[in-house]
Amino acid sequence: MLSAYLNFFLLFLLVNTRLLCQQPIDTSEIITIGGIKQYIQLKGSDDSKPMLLFLHGGPGGSLLQKAEHITGKLQQHFVVVQWDQRETGETLRLNKSSRPLTLSLFYNDTHELIDTLLKKFQKPKLYLAGYSWGSGLGFYIADKYPELLYAYLAISPVINQWSSDSISLTMLKETMGKKARTELSQVKIPFENAEQLYYHRKWLLKHEGQKFVSLTLRKSMVLAWAATWFTVWSQACDINLIESLPAINCPVYFFAGEKDYNTNHTITRDYFKKVSAPRKDMFLFKNAGHGLPETNPSLFQDIIIDKILPETFNSSNSGTNR
Repeated sequence: MLSAYLNFFLLFLLVNTRLLCQQPIDTSEIITIGGIKQYIQLKGSDDSKPMLLFLHGGPGGSLLQKAEHITGKLQQHFVVVQWDQRETGETLRLNKSSRPLTLSLFYNDTHELIDTLLKKFQKPKLYLAGYSWGSGLGFYIADKYPELLYAYLAISPVINQWSSDSISLTMLKETMGKKARTELSQVKIPFENAEQLYYHRKWLLKHEGQKFVSLTLRKSMVLAWAATWFTVWSQACDINLIESLPAINCPVYFFAGEKDYNTNHTITRDYFKKVSAPRKDMFLFKNAGHGLPETNPSLFQDIIIDKILPETFNSSNSGTNR
């Protein structure tokens, strides 16, 4: 009888010790990355869970205001990290970039942040999610540092942007009215300037049923955005992953909207079929466009929790291509 009580006590002590060691995390931090202060937000129910770093789109498109909407479920299974990249959101409020914006600068920031997170939280690897513009940063990490990732999640990914924009430009000229065709006749791919980008995106949004509150305001917004971002964004669009990245040495998962005319899902599908990886899969959202994590947040998160996490966490990350 004494032995039974002792065993019960030891089991009770073990369970409660584990519970005490598992602490929820809900905080923000300012860390020095790339020579400037950069802002991160961390949320999770248990700090022993694997870490998931979410790379926002844009560029310049902070996801902090949408974080609960698109990662609320994920926070029960991961420590989710949102990061405002340089010249974006809270990081921009802290300080401007000390150097001209280049792809290499963003690549280095991303790698430095990942190293910092892994060391600070004593993690061997993390999950990386790249959304739109952020997908390019993610592909770079998956290519150069696959050993740091349990898996890479490419969401509405930029694969061959100029080809995608050419497809949508042809579609718009064939389906839109006279005014649209007049403005779109000025557009060349690759875009030569911000005005061409504006005309293309204006009619693409019209095609998708999104109405402009004020066309003048919208054009001024595009031009203001372009003053900071057009050059580095164009550099990202110049990359054709179908040709430059035929293999990725970590598990990779693609999320694409069937109604995405910005990063066309057919290009994502073609790349998915071609790329070699230890494990890969693609999830096509039939009623979603470019913003699928925002319009389909529940299904998006369920796939990560129910399929990707069991396939990749605490595994050898080895497997066969599918």
